[in-house]
This record gives sequence, structure tokens and C-alpha cells, in this order.
Amino acid sequence: MKPSKIAYKPVGLALGAVSGIAAGALFKQTWKLLGHDQDAPDATDDERGWGEVLIAAVLQGAIFAGVKASVDRAGAATTRRLTGTWPA
Repeated sequence: MKPSKIAYKPVGLALGAVSGIAAGALFKQTWKLLGHDQDAPDATDDERGWGEVLIAAVLQGAIFAGVKASVDRAGAATTRRLTGTWPA
């Protein structure tokens, strides 16, 4: 395993935690902007319909994936600028 890959592991873990927090906050704001007064429904919320539950899940997944990919890519690009090698 390359030394740059080993050195990037803790950075990648920290970036992953930060991106999860940021994605959660972004999803909550997006859900409110879409006109929902309540928090997003859980899959087992018996007071919400299938449509609302599935829309919330798809939206949340898309936001999390987009934020994670953006943060991971930015971290790898920064690592390349600092060390001259791609961390993968």
C-alpha cells in the first residue's frame, strides 16, 4: 500500500464525518424549502404515505451521495496538490 494512501486514510475518515453532517443539514433545509412543516418521514412512520416516504428517501440519498462525492473529490485533489500523488 502506498504511503500517500495510508496517510490519507484518517483525512478521508474525517472528511466523511464532516460530509455526513453537512449532508444532513442540507437535506433538512431542502425538505423545509419543499414546503414540509414536519421533519422528513421515516420508512416506518405510519402517519405518512408511501409517496412522501419514498420521495424523502430518494432526495436524502441523492443529497448524501452528491455531498460525499464532492468532499471526497476535493480531498483527493487537495492531497494531490500537496503531495504530488493521488491518494487512491
